[in-house]
Amino acid sequence: MTNNIPPHLTGNAIRRTFIDYFEEQRHAFVPSSSLVPGGDATLLFSNSGMVQFKDVFLGTDKRDYTRAANSQKCMRVAGKHNDLDDVGRDDTHHTFFEMLGNWSFGDYYKKEAIEWAWHLLTAVWGIPKDRLYATVFRDDKGNIPTDEEAADLWRAQPGFDPTHLFYFGRKDNFWEMAETGPCGPNSEIHIDLRPGTGPVTKETLDNDRFLELWNLVFMQYNRLGPDTLEPLPATHVDTGMGFERIVAVLQGQTSTYRTDLIWPVILKTQELTGHTDEQREADITPYRVIADHVRAAAFLIADGVIPGNLGRNYVTRMIIRRAYRFGGKLGLTEPFMTQIAAIIIEGYSEAFSELATHREAILRYITREEEQFQRTLDRATAQLHTLLDQLARDGKTTLPGAQAADLYTTLGMPFEITKDIAEERGLHVDEAGFRLAMEAHRQASGAGQAMGVMGEWDTELYRNLRDELALQGKLPPEGVGYNPFGSLTLAGEVLALVVDGQPEGSVPPGSPVEVVLPEINFYIESGGQMGDIGTVSGEGWEIAISGIRRPAAGIITLTGEVARGTPRVGDASLAEVDAARRMDIQRNHTATHLLHSALHNLIGTHARQAGSLVAPDRLRFDFTHTEAVSYEQIEQLEIFVNEKILENFPIEIVYKPLKEAQGEGTMALFGEKYGEIVRTVRMGEFSYELCGGTHVRETNDIGLFTIVSEGSAAAGIRRIEAITGRGAYRQMQQRRHLLVQAAQLLNSGPEQVVDKAGALLENLAAAQKEIASLRANAVSAQMAGALDAPELVRGVSVLTAILNDADTDTLRQMADKFRERHPENGVALLATINDGKPIIIAAVTKDLNGRGLKAGDLAGFVARQLGGGGGGGPTLAQAGGREAGRLGEALGSVTGWVEENLSG
Repeated sequence: MTNNIPPHLTGNAIRRTFIDYFEEQRHAFVPSSSLVPGGDATLLFSNSGMVQFKDVFLGTDKRDYTRAANSQKCMRVAGKHNDLDDVGRDDTHHTFFEMLGNWSFGDYYKKEAIEWAWHLLTAVWGIPKDRLYATVFRDDKGNIPTDEEAADLWRAQPGFDPTHLFYFGRKDNFWEMAETGPCGPNSEIHIDLRPGTGPVTKETLDNDRFLELWNLVFMQYNRLGPDTLEPLPATHVDTGMGFERIVAVLQGQTSTYRTDLIWPVILKTQELTGHTDEQREADITPYRVIADHVRAAAFLIADGVIPGNLGRNYVTRMIIRRAYRFGGKLGLTEPFMTQIAAIIIEGYSEAFSELATHREAILRYITREEEQFQRTLDRATAQLHTLLDQLARDGKTTLPGAQAADLYTTLGMPFEITKDIAEERGLHVDEAGFRLAMEAHRQASGAGQAMGVMGEWDTELYRNLRDELALQGKLPPEGVGYNPFGSLTLAGEVLALVVDGQPEGSVPPGSPVEVVLPEINFYIESGGQMGDIGTVSGEGWEIAISGIRRPAAGIITLTGEVARGTPRVGDASLAEVDAARRMDIQRNHTATHLLHSALHNLIGTHARQAGSLVAPDRLRFDFTHTEAVSYEQIEQLEIFVNEKILENFPIEIVYKPLKEAQGEGTMALFGEKYGEIVRTVRMGEFSYELCGGTHVRETNDIGLFTIVSEGSAAAGIRRIEAITGRGAYRQMQQRRHLLVQAAQLLNSGPEQVVDKAGALLENLAAAQKEIASLRANAVSAQMAGALDAPELVRGVSVLTAILNDADTDTLRQMADKFRERHPENGVALLATINDGKPIIIAAVTKDLNGRGLKAGDLAGFVARQLGGGGGGGPTLAQAGGREAGRLGEALGSVTGWVEENLSG
């Protein structure tokens, strides 16, 4: 079906055509950001094309371009945007998809956006004009003006049929970022999939005859409240076109699964199942689920999101396991997905090189997850069916959330699979109850709204402050300068002082304050590196700086407290970064790059950064790896890093286009956000990363590197903590001091501590052995007398004794001696007191078990009298208690117990 696609209509060619077209219209091509939104904790995944431009629209970021085009990787599997339930059940829904988009940040507006969209669709791609329809905004509440500008522009397009234009209200044709903030009308482009099959109405556009291709959003208002809109100072364009949808249209398919993007995957699955085409079509849902989920898993792992128990990692685990379960519906009972993932990697690597770069990790993690789930799937499914059977017998239709959570925590059955199986039987699962039960374990669903929380509450204040300072000529149009890579001392005029959200002319001592300077040399916390602290001072005053932030695009503030004097707006000042602290941070940051390189060389290229902290006192580095790092490997990592330090490589920092840097093999870090021009950090030929942080000048500046701990951070994630420079030297001093103290205690030199300690331990072990032997002999002497005087109860020899200075092992040995003396018809209850608490051992010869006497019963009977408990087998049992003062009385009750329980 898709084997004879013309070269210009392949998925890769269509994507390339879109990007080329907008580059010809002077748009900057901005590569897709990671599926993990860089610097945005409000989103689980990038779920639309605009995510990486969110800060631009919020006014907290500026770019060096005003037009952009891209194809953004997106995931919709949780929270507000969740398409999982529809995947596989229809021809269009996916968890992973691409969004083509073109953007204007205060540059062109509706005219160009509509003209270019129409021209690309009809003239470049050749879609028949009579099959295209457009919608524009008309307020159903009558408060917002109708977008007649967009309507007139559509009617003016060559060949556009005016009857193909429809007006829709707020639900369909008005876009809002949140309850407040940027918003505006949008215009949707739809295609008629079955032209000539009846009249077209507004209702027709909402059924499966039509497919929405492209959404053009025109941001022209700022929403201040439910009924208050004001014009934005600059208008913006944000468009989004589903890549899979346009490929299906251009390749003449009604299903996005039947294009060259995904159909080869379905054919490979069919090859594995051995199905005929008829069988495949009869069971197409599992085929679609597998294709979608394997594609999503490959892209997630390529972006560093490996299978795990929490958050994003849970999603990767869930979709792999869900695909494996649907494979079982097709008769695939062994791990199979790597063969499918290999096709995804081959087909998409032209546009997304990270798939080829991380091919080994993708295949490894998918197979590992399949194997783990394979071991528990049958058991989990059987247990679920048992629960559902009971549910049906009870006349109920909803499985409690706690039971679904237990299936996941004990057997690894994701909620989504539990829900699938329940729905296949016409039953439901209490999702809210499941979320409550899993709250302590994971927070995968609902981890953020589409655009998250709006910017800082005071963004508008600082925008106005920036604009006012620019009008006064005290700031350039781009705002406050930011250069944390230059001098640690920087002179400048105090441009503004802000206290509790209000600009002030002066600030008294002891007051919290934010200060605005023309240029900032303090580092803003990002990429895991902590921000700088220091001082801003002038004649007679000083502000202790404890933080730094960017509340709006073009403005940066230093946050602190007035330590002395009274700073005033207009004062000359000197901003000084705490140099010693900055240097400690730089040592740890550069060492982080060295450690990353060491992990790649010694552990494997799959060991990728998955989070980090660079602080003045330590570095923390999380990386993808499934096993503990051995002590020997830790030593090798330390040796690697310290050798690179001693070899004294210069730190080479170069700015270059992202695409060029990626082509050179730079390592992009997990969850970071990169612009078109990136900062590369190279050390020799062994470390080359994209990084916006501060570093030492040469590796020798690090001094010494020491790993202090290694452990698990999450499923499939290991964590190393290490120290460098002054911290490592202090640790060395402390350990040397301890060694000297130990040597003094052992009356030896430091070099002899190990031998001396070893000899002492040998002597101690020998002494303990001798003491144990003496103790056993003493107890044996006590036992010898007791063995000669057991009490006879109906022909049964009953011995009770309290043995002083005995332990549990000794009691057991004495019980064995009793059974040697009395191989038949014998009962013994031996006791001792350790640390004020009684311990008892009960022994009953095997022949008496059939007559109602068992050691476990006897031990429990005596222990209960001592405020304790215990038990064991029929011939030997152990118990304990808390009330040693009742031990004699309890032992005195043994003969009565034997008399009462002995039968025959």
